[in-house]
Amino acid sequence: MTAPQETSFADLGKVLVIIPTYNEIENVERIVSRVRAAVPEVHVLVADDNSPDGTGEAADKIAKEDGNVHVMHRKGKEGLGAAYLAGFRWGIDNGYDVLVEMDADGSHQPEELYRLLTALRGADLVLGSRWVPGGKVVNWPKSRLMLSRGGSTYSRLMLGVPIRDVTGGYRAFRKETLLGLGMDQVASAGYCFQVDLAFRSVSSGFKVAEVPITFVEREHGASKMSKNIVVEALWRVTVWGVQARLGKLTGKKRK
Repeated sequence: MTAPQETSFADLGKVLVIIPTYNEIENVERIVSRVRAAVPEVHVLVADDNSPDGTGEAADKIAKEDGNVHVMHRKGKEGLGAAYLAGFRWGIDNGYDVLVEMDADGSHQPEELYRLLTALRGADLVLGSRWVPGGKVVNWPKSRLMLSRGGSTYSRLMLGVPIRDVTGGYRAFRKETLLGLGMDQVASAGYCFQVDLAFRSVSSGFKVAEVPITFVEREHGASKMSKNIVVEALWRVTVWGVQARLGKLTGKKRK
């Protein structure tokens, strides 16, 4: 896929793409290179959870050769949500106006980043969506496809949010959106982190848009998804949904 010729997003301010990594030695150079080629003006932050396979060291080498690439070395594996929150704070502290979530394994195609950034001109948060018209998933077995789509549908109905892909992780936030979400109260660290931020965005009155993406299953390395992660996400979504309904009755807002 080739991005269009016009890829300037200077009107949005400084853009930082945050890529959490853990044992992504086979992917980190490839994904950073693709991001830099797709939208050359953006900066990249590799947030590495002390990968034993040398991913952090590989990212350091890339950063030495490219001033738009930065590396955050974290103490250990603390979950996707914790890595993104640390990346958000780093980005905001360093003057970035737009913070983008992107997987390291290539499932989120950097060549589609322009779609998210274009839509962000009229929104506070843009989600790359697999489940809106034009969106699709490549190389997933039917069982995983049903699990993911079912989980997103359950989350949407349980939480009452008008989002088709609640669980997706390819996202572009305005700095002001993240500051308004109460990041200090976000405790979810795994798969449900994405649901949490989407729910908070809608509940806070921010304008959320979805654009179609093609999600491609990773070719290198092992997926971090597990049954326990899915169970935790479903449990938390159920709790949040019940709390939201009770909150409407009592007038209390979720923290």
